[in-house]
Amino acid sequence: MKNLSKEIVERIENISRPVKIMHVCGSHEHTIMQHGIRSLIPKEVEIVAGPGCPVCCVPSIEVDECLYLARKGVTIATFGDMLRVPGTTGTLADAKAEGADVRIVYGINNAVEIAEKIDNDVVFMAAGFETTAPTTAAEIVAGLPKNLSILSCHRLIPPALKFLIESGEVNLNALIEPGHVSTIIGTEPYELFSKKYGIPQVVAGFNPFDILIAIYMILKQMDEGKAVVQNEYKRAVREEGNIKAQKLMDEVFYIKDKEWRGFPEIPNSTYEIKDEFADSNARERFDIKVEQGEKVPTGCICGPILRGIARPEQCKLFRKECNPMNPIGACMVSKEGTCNIAFRYGSGL
Repeated sequence: MKNLSKEIVERIENISRPVKIMHVCGSHEHTIMQHGIRSLIPKEVEIVAGPGCPVCCVPSIEVDECLYLARKGVTIATFGDMLRVPGTTGTLADAKAEGADVRIVYGINNAVEIAEKIDNDVVFMAAGFETTAPTTAAEIVAGLPKNLSILSCHRLIPPALKFLIESGEVNLNALIEPGHVSTIIGTEPYELFSKKYGIPQVVAGFNPFDILIAIYMILKQMDEGKAVVQNEYKRAVREEGNIKAQKLMDEVFYIKDKEWRGFPEIPNSTYEIKDEFADSNARERFDIKVEQGEKVPTGCICGPILRGIARPEQCKLFRKECNPMNPIGACMVSKEGTCNIAFRYGSGL
């Protein structure tokens, strides 16, 4: 593998050119930083991280919705990473310290188990991209306990990419597409970006060799004047994706415009629960009263980092006031967050 990696790096050097490649996956950024991939390739080949952390992308207002419910006595079940993601009125960790019943779960199945054991209303905060949305949909179709409902915070990757491409803010030339998301949606949703915008793309796996191969495949496309979607991760990703999972999501969710953290409203970018399953929708079940707004801590640049136009090292709070023990911005909270990864692996060299 070492010799193969060396050969790929040499091939990259032979056809390198100035290019900005964006990926949208926390696991990809983790691999890139842990193995110093940016130091292995020519400096003119720039790899930037986009909104690849599902927890980081949850905006303040959705955290505030959970805080409102928690402070009204509802039991909140959520992933551990969500506990310290900031809303405008604090975090779920703050609410827990105040005495609210906030419980860490590893998936919606754990929330079902909690609801079956207690009499109180339970709300599962369903954060995640297309990767985790099918599990939420499957439980809703199967029938939730009467005291359990879902606050859907699921987001869709392709609309965010379309927004970034059309905004021109990042000036990206190519995309490394996420492996986990692509196992669900397949490769077809990315076709538009190559056909309409001339962007080379590669769906990649998660080990260092996968990433290096994806970079080489992109550069080779550019060298040959091509712009297509290639699948480096064929061992897990099919062109059509997971049809059963897609049908489940189509049955349960409709797609709506909504803001992401660090973004304005992105068209067709989130999943909301259909009216047929209104009893499972926490927003329909409870009269949640929160005001629209995004509180950004002074000096925090999570927004530009999520949009791929800044790196953590450019933030004046990074490694100082903001660190994993005291995360000020959402990008420092989760181990999939760009700032958290940069903190743990330094420059990635």
